[in-house]
Amino acid sequence: MIRDQITKALNQALLSAKLPSEAFTLEHPADLSLGDYATNIALILAKKHNHQALEVASKIVREILHQDYSWLAKVEVAGPGFINFYLSDQYLFSELAIIKKTDPYGLNQSKHGQKIIIEYTDPNPFKLFHIGHLMSNTIGESIARLLEFSGAEIKRACYQGDVGLHVAKTIWGIKQNLSQLPTDNESLVNKVAFLGLAYSAGSKAFELATTEIKAEILALNKKIYNRSDQEINTLYDLGKKWSLEYFESIYQRLGTKFDFYFFESKTGDFGRQVVENHPTVFVKSEGAVVYQGEAEGLHTRVFINQEGLPTYEAKELGLAKIKYDHYPYDLSLVVTGNEISEYFRVLLSALKKVFPDLALKTKHLAHGMLRLPSGKMSSRTGEVISAEDLVVEIKNKLSEKIGEKKITVSDLVLDQIAVGAIKYSILKQDSQKDLIFDLEKTVSFDGNSGPYLQYTYARAISLLAKANFSSTEYLVPDQASPLEHLLYRFPEVVEYSAENYAPHHLCTYLYELASTFNNFYNQDKIIGAPDEAYRLALTSASAQILKTGLGLLGIISPEKM
Repeated sequence: MIRDQITKALNQALLSAKLPSEAFTLEHPADLSLGDYATNIALILAKKHNHQALEVASKIVREILHQDYSWLAKVEVAGPGFINFYLSDQYLFSELAIIKKTDPYGLNQSKHGQKIIIEYTDPNPFKLFHIGHLMSNTIGESIARLLEFSGAEIKRACYQGDVGLHVAKTIWGIKQNLSQLPTDNESLVNKVAFLGLAYSAGSKAFELATTEIKAEILALNKKIYNRSDQEINTLYDLGKKWSLEYFESIYQRLGTKFDFYFFESKTGDFGRQVVENHPTVFVKSEGAVVYQGEAEGLHTRVFINQEGLPTYEAKELGLAKIKYDHYPYDLSLVVTGNEISEYFRVLLSALKKVFPDLALKTKHLAHGMLRLPSGKMSSRTGEVISAEDLVVEIKNKLSEKIGEKKITVSDLVLDQIAVGAIKYSILKQDSQKDLIFDLEKTVSFDGNSGPYLQYTYARAISLLAKANFSSTEYLVPDQASPLEHLLYRFPEVVEYSAENYAPHHLCTYLYELASTFNNFYNQDKIIGAPDEAYRLALTSASAQILKTGLGLLGIISPEKM
């Protein structure tokens, strides 16, 4: 990448000028008139070694100008001592030719040889797939794609709570309404809706009903865990089957395909064994077995409860080893909401004492919460917003917008735009921050939104089809436009986004690219222009990068809108 060449040139200039080597930044100025790259190396050297920044910057620039770099048009000192680099048109034109010959452009090997398992989404059977799962899925899938695009071997994993009190509450609710149990011929929608009502009934009964009913549900919980009652087993197996089929229909819609599915019912026994086999790590307290994290600035958590059952903590402890047995990973990434960040710190602390090698390979990627403004969305339960409800709401709003633009799209494309709109609204900001979902901005065909990027891509494809463009032969103009100054950046943006598990950097780039392309599209005609072939080549390159970039976000790019 050109960034590497500039870094090499700077280090050579420091050596030639007999200046000390220091770490420095190399960034893109917001204003192209200030160059393609800017570095703060002179300011760092001035502060650290008591030099004059402008004098140091001038020395570095002089050394760079002594060399003949074909990629460099100009280098100059700016402001208090920044050094700005301007790329040559020759380089930009040559990179455009590379883009045209390389699909996908930006594919790299920065993570080559790494075996990474990434766990995300993690919905629990017998419960709704809600907007929190949607956020985890969107972030996890994009990170997986970015790492895969950077040469890593990726395995996607989903860990699901198929035992626990929520299951017992649902089974209790089912037993109260056996006459309403859906038949095999009924739709999956009806089956999942029935499970939702059963869970709601069980939850309310557990919280508000008599001690006798609460004890009944707790007894159910043990029977489900031990599989000691045939009638309950039958209801459990049926409900789990419906839930998993429901989740798969959502994964297909979202473009996710998992390699491994792990379940708490399978990790529990092993997790309990791990805890019991480490009595110096886990201690007994009031009939339970706990890990005391206070010595490390953490808190105490229960790993085996008073009834002798492994808690979520123990199961997760076992999961780390079970994952490794299935896939000997170099890195295990776990994507969850940040509400369990403190829990995960305790878990990693315990993991270091039990499986130290695996603890070093495990990284928790916490994301913020997806919050909806009051009154903006509907929910069938009145408490939890399902992912399906959100998609339907977005599709309805998009139908209005599309009608205003006098566009006709199929229901499949409308669904792709809706899913893309939601995903982009999640990914365009730093995932560690909470997101207040803005419906109007999410469905807008103008501004920083998924539909805007998808529409820009479709517009470019329509133009290329109209021109019947297929030629790779064109004459370059006298001067590059702002578009060429963005296209070449794509590989470094992808690599940076993957390295930092931060898809929002890619979103920022794609929005800037789409905006610049639309300015280019609107300023002058393309078909029939004297340099039509070159302008079509720029259009083709822009479309190619938009499609690749959106794909890395897990967003489909419809060709007709």
